[in-house]
Amino acid sequence: MKLLTSYLPEKMRSAVRFLIVGTTGAVVQTWFFMAALWAFDEPGKGVLLYYVAFGIGYVLEMIPNYVFSNWYTFGTHPNWKNAGGFLLARAINLVIQFALLPLMLSWLSSWRDDLISLLVIFIAGCINYLTCLLFFKKPKQE
Repeated sequence: MKLLTSYLPEKMRSAVRFLIVGTTGAVVQTWFFMAALWAFDEPGKGVLLYYVAFGIGYVLEMIPNYVFSNWYTFGTHPNWKNAGGFLLARAINLVIQFALLPLMLSWLSSWRDDLISLLVIFIAGCINYLTCLLFFKKPKQE
């Protein structure tokens, strides 16, 4: 059985697959973000709660994201090089998300929090893809 993305041109496959894996991860992260907000929301917690909830979602989404990035997105196998590169890319991604979250919450205050978090995740995800491309390379065919 061929995957639907197998019919795409070679240069587009990893980007579309990254989008599929990333979108799934964004939904998981946003679900945990909203669940943590709902579970721990008490008056006076403020912005710190948003960071804690966002971080919980981020960590819980990261493990399956690494596995699927190897297997599905880039067609590689887990190794120390791509694990280190993945963690570096995710650290950059997290800094971007933590920097953008309060800005987006203040600029787009009329939007729902989950929509704002998805927008932040999408912007950081585009940068994350470009960073991951450096570390997830298929072994050369001989």
